[in-house]
Amino acid sequence: MDVKAIREQFPILNQEINGHPLVYLDSSATSQKPVSVIKAVEDYYKQDNSNVHRGVHTLGTRATDKYEGAREKVRNFINASSTKEVIFTRGTTTSINTVAYSYARANLKEGDEIVVTPMEHHSNIIPWQQAAKATGANLKYLPLRPDGTIEMEDVKDTITDNTKIVAVMHVSNVLGTINPIKEIAAVAHQHGAVMMVDGAQSVPHMQVDVQDLDCDFYAFSGHKMCGPTGIGVLYGKRELLENMEPVEFGGEMIDFVNLYDSTWKELPWKFEGGTPIIAGAIGLGAAIDFLTDIGMDNIHDHEEQLIAYAMDRMKAFDGLTIYGPEQRAALITFNLTDVHPHDTATVLDAEGIAVRAGHHCAQPLMKWLEVTATARASFYLYNTPEDVDRLVEGLNKTKEYFGDVF
Repeated sequence: MDVKAIREQFPILNQEINGHPLVYLDSSATSQKPVSVIKAVEDYYKQDNSNVHRGVHTLGTRATDKYEGAREKVRNFINASSTKEVIFTRGTTTSINTVAYSYARANLKEGDEIVVTPMEHHSNIIPWQQAAKATGANLKYLPLRPDGTIEMEDVKDTITDNTKIVAVMHVSNVLGTINPIKEIAAVAHQHGAVMMVDGAQSVPHMQVDVQDLDCDFYAFSGHKMCGPTGIGVLYGKRELLENMEPVEFGGEMIDFVNLYDSTWKELPWKFEGGTPIIAGAIGLGAAIDFLTDIGMDNIHDHEEQLIAYAMDRMKAFDGLTIYGPEQRAALITFNLTDVHPHDTATVLDAEGIAVRAGHHCAQPLMKWLEVTATARASFYLYNTPEDVDRLVEGLNKTKEYFGDVF
């Protein structure tokens, strides 16, 4: 994998921040966009801008072909069995909320259980809190081991015949933990529960096969995988989606409208009310082309080598606390002794290094870690060992600046 050639396709990386070459280490929040994705969106607006599915004129036909072509690219990318199982949404949050409203509220009753984990992003906790309140269901949490991993023995002890929904992130955006989704799904299904997976941090970084995982729902966002913001995907098994009601009503998702009743289009369109996110879907399709050309296995291998190097360098840094397991995805969440992570991030930014600082939309996990906030460096296909070296140099500068606390 030619990382130098890949970096040249990301114009934003070729700039200075505060007089230093940019080192972008915040891809878990949002990835940067290659020229091919930017051009795909630009070309749509320049050449094909039209609404989809509604007109028979040439622009409408071209826009529809590109929009539905992107859906087929998504289907192939995650190995869904049909494009009817691929719903375009605004992102992972909207996808999870769609399941929490449309499926959960129609199928849960008092005494049923929803099982999640304390490591979840807020967008995979709050919708289930609300579903539980609306239906009388109980929210249960899988215990975490001290290193922030899940053990299958705990999964088997927690999921019961009363469990109806299990909602777990594939990869933690804080700990880097890679959860055993396939094994958890198998246990969920043994008890008659459905498996909802937050794939926001996994789809950009590894090969995901939803049929092999045997998950019932899988959600992810385009902007974390080199695509535009505002576009995401909800995958759902067809038999489940067929029996779910839409959550947004209006144009595009209808079949027939009468004065007092209406019927819905078939999948996937019954879940895509109104003018869809056309440019976003086309950009996501271009991002999938870009990632596929490089190869997801190549990206995964590159990140494994990079995170191994980063862990070695940062574990040797005196006064640094690293959170999460040894085997992890391509991110490191950390704190410098007695230095607030916002201060750490500010000093790093002065050196041209972009990291995330805060609770990372995971306040229950921060409480479990017994901290209020952390700093996070997250890596992607365009990062290099030199970026890691710059990060360590920046941490040295931070340590020098706050020398009195060490």
